[in-house]
Amino acid sequence: SLPDLGAPYIKARTMTSSLYGPLPQAFVKLQPNADFSIMVGKLPTLIGAESTFTYENMNIERGLLWNQEPAVSRGVQVNYSHGPLAISASLNDGYYSAKYNWVSGSIAYTINKENTLTLAGGGNLSHTSKSAFATPVTLNNGEVYNLILTHTAGPWIIQPYLQYTKVHQETQLGIVHSASTFGAALLAKYSFTPTISVTGRGEYISSTGSLANGAPSLLYGPGSKAWSATLTPTYQKGIFFLRGELSHVGTWDITPGSALGRNGLQKTQNRALVETGFIF
Repeated sequence: SLPDLGAPYIKARTMTSSLYGPLPQAFVKLQPNADFSIMVGKLPTLIGAESTFTYENMNIERGLLWNQEPAVSRGVQVNYSHGPLAISASLNDGYYSAKYNWVSGSIAYTINKENTLTLAGGGNLSHTSKSAFATPVTLNNGEVYNLILTHTAGPWIIQPYLQYTKVHQETQLGIVHSASTFGAALLAKYSFTPTISVTGRGEYISSTGSLANGAPSLLYGPGSKAWSATLTPTYQKGIFFLRGELSHVGTWDITPGSALGRNGLQKTQNRALVETGFIF
């Protein structure tokens, strides 16, 4: 189950068969020395501040910016780290297209013990006509970039980041006009005790284009915009954890039928979730 804001909730069985199968990530890692490694297989993306699975993140649901990013890609990745610098580069199939024409990478620099700055990005080097639930044809034929700052100090983790995506005109794929999105997010976690913490997330994202110029829909119709707010209190004792979540999504400049709710006409989404399990 991969619950995310601003999208329908899909049962785990359906999500498994529609996306990455019962083994969603699996890779071999070769590390000839302490600074260099090579990974081959079904890899977690280098893009974005949030990871694919619920238990990897501060919040239960992934956010609006995460909806624009690849999650799992098949390919090869090389990693180099030395001192404050960590660099990764990958040749992969982007949004799980099975066509290995995506290049992605990240550069992280540890400024000091409290702050790390990361620049990540990726894009398609050629056309890919495949369209599937895991492979949106627009996003898979585009590019995405992130600038992420991670600040850790005492009980606080604060992570602001910016994101830009671009889809180019590809008439042979039915993309008759280019479009882009710009997003900004702030994630923050405060630990009251080693057992109790609370996490908040706020986001804003906008898209360009219009129905009149034939731009593709990258959000809730061409030119639409959205924001979100999420609050996630967490209890963790040993390997056991329990957390709840309240979230709200608001949209405007939508295209009717492309927004929220069962009929795509709703402009807001409110959710309450509970997640529990064991981490080991």
